[in-house]
Amino acid sequence: MASALRPTVLRRALALPVSRSITTSASPALRQLRLTTPILRQCPRATFQTSTARKILPPLPQVMHGTINDAAPVPEPEPLHGSYHWSFERGVSIALVPLTVIPFAAGSLSPLLDGGLIGLLILHSYMGFGACITDYFPTWRTPITRKLADWANFLAIFVVGWGFYEFETNDVGVTEAVRKIWKA
Repeated sequence: MASALRPTVLRRALALPVSRSITTSASPALRQLRLTTPILRQCPRATFQTSTARKILPPLPQVMHGTINDAAPVPEPEPLHGSYHWSFERGVSIALVPLTVIPFAAGSLSPLLDGGLIGLLILHSYMGFGACITDYFPTWRTPITRKLADWANFLAIFVVGWGFYEFETNDVGVTEAVRKIWKA
């Protein structure tokens, strides 16, 4: 049992003076070492860790604008970033439900229905990724990363839109492809 302890812990435990031994019937090796409660309190936590703490990324600069007692800045009300924006996102999400179900329930393969589904999917994805970018890359903290992420999201709209357009015009279309995959 004594060989299973880490050597550093064992050396420190044996080097410290013994003040009061713990009697235990669980392990003869612990009784032999005469571990005491003050020894366990004197061993630093680092000796029980298996790895060192490594910071993967350094912390960003900590900047405080104003003083601690200043009120939080309240942005100017803007309809596009307030309740209208939230309502529009929810409306797009709700509109996706029937547009996803109708082609399979009714059996219609209308290009207009496919176009509406694709348009709302792209818009829904753009708004969702935009919300993630806004949450995880605030402009005040990482302005360059935020700008790059916004442009990458904007570029992705055109790439995905072009891919859907090619798939709709040169292939079977989204709903027919899903139907074939579902039956396969």
